[in-house]
Amino acid sequence: MPETPLFNEKIHAPHRLRICAMLSAAHRVEFQRLQDHLGLSKSALSKHLTQLVDAGYVRQDRATRDAHSRLWLSLTPEGASAYADHVKALREIVGA
Repeated sequence: MPETPLFNEKIHAPHRLRICAMLSAAHRVEFQRLQDHLGLSKSALSKHLTQLVDAGYVRQDRATRDAHSRLWLSLTPEGASAYADHVKALREIVGA
């Protein structure tokens, strides 16, 4: 019997799903770009990111350029796998 993809409650929340989708497509995104794209406040985005970071799905890297600190975000291998499984689970639900 084939393994059933895992529906992931942590990723499923709409904003977290969009965060994972964007990080999956771009591989690395700067915090401000993600905030602008999603239309979230800094605090709301930070709360969603904290949940994904705590789950081990997103990595944060700070870099300084032109005296400005920037926060770069990317999916971890575990996060990429969890996101892919969640998308598969959603496709199975929709196709059922």
